[in-house]
Parts: sequence; C-alpha cells; structure tokens
Amino acid sequence: MWVCGVDEAGRGPLAGAVFAAAVILDPERPIDGLADSKKLTAARRESLAEAIRERALAWHVASASVEEIDRLNILQATFLAMQRAVAGLAVVPARALIDGNRVPRQFPVAAEAIVKGDATEPAISAASILAKTARDADLVALDARYPNYGFARHKGYPTAEHLAAIERLGVLPIHRRTFGPIRVLLQAGQRELFG
Repeated sequence: MWVCGVDEAGRGPLAGAVFAAAVILDPERPIDGLADSKKLTAARRESLAEAIRERALAWHVASASVEEIDRLNILQATFLAMQRAVAGLAVVPARALIDGNRVPRQFPVAAEAIVKGDATEPAISAASILAKTARDADLVALDARYPNYGFARHKGYPTAEHLAAIERLGVLPIHRRTFGPIRVLLQAGQRELFG
C-alpha cells in the first residue's frame, strides 16, 4: 500500500505557473535531511532533489499555467497541479498525504490534508523540494527570456524590485492578471507586453 506525499510551490508570486509534486519514497532507500523546502538552502534543495529523483519509488512534477490560475483562481489551479502530479506517478498510490488543510475535490486517490506536513511527513517534504526546485528552474528560464525583471532573484514574488520593473517596463504574458498588484496596474493603464 504505497502512500505519496504531495506539495506545491508558487502560490504567492505574481508571475509564472504554480507547481506541484507527488513522491512515493522507497523505505529501502531512505534519504537523510528531508525537510520543508523553505527551510533549506538552494544548494541543499538541489542536492536533495537529485537524491529524491534517484531513490524514490515514483515521483512526478506538474504545473498549472498562468492562464489556468487566472481562469480558475490560485487555489483551484494549485489543486489541478496536484491532481496532475499524482496522476503522473508511474506507481499508483493507495492514498496521498497533502500539505495544507484542504483536499482537492475529485482527487485521483484517497487523500488526507496535513497542516505543516512538509515539516513532519518525509514524503511531503520530498514533494515540497521537487516542486520548489522545478519552479525555481522555471523562473530562472523566464529570467533569461525577460532579463530586465529579476526573476532569477525574486522568483516572481511581489518584491520592491519586481514591482518597480513592472511599472517601468510593463506587464508580461507570464504575469497573473487576477493578482491584486497586477490587476491594479492594468486598471491604471499599465502597458502590457506580448510575447
């Protein structure tokens, strides 16, 4: 009876997709140092992500796009990414442990929400690490595409640097239009860039 851990990364930023990961750990190949991804350095996260991909029985990372976030809302888009992550596992789990206090409706397997599960459940910690490293890599790629916005540094969060760049340069297609700061800028006539 396999159990998978599920967690997300990127609910709060103003830009980019929201990511989720599902991981089934192998009890025969334990991984030392699993913890909430936010408590780890970037280098430690990368090292652990490599170990998780090598040693887990199954893992899958999925996302929901900016368009899906704006159409569904961030909570429902996060749930969609979680459903995709679990559905993409090569091994079908009997149940899922999800970080947080809510279980998505129509989840592919029986599930239980665990508040602060990324700090207490190793499989959720592993999912947290994979989701965070995948999202960070995506934002580094977006930084190369849009070099004047600082995405590699702030990862799309509403920092002073990011907000100043949007005001100076315009709203990008990768910005979440339903999020307050972007919505306010667009209502004020802020320029939108395409492509």
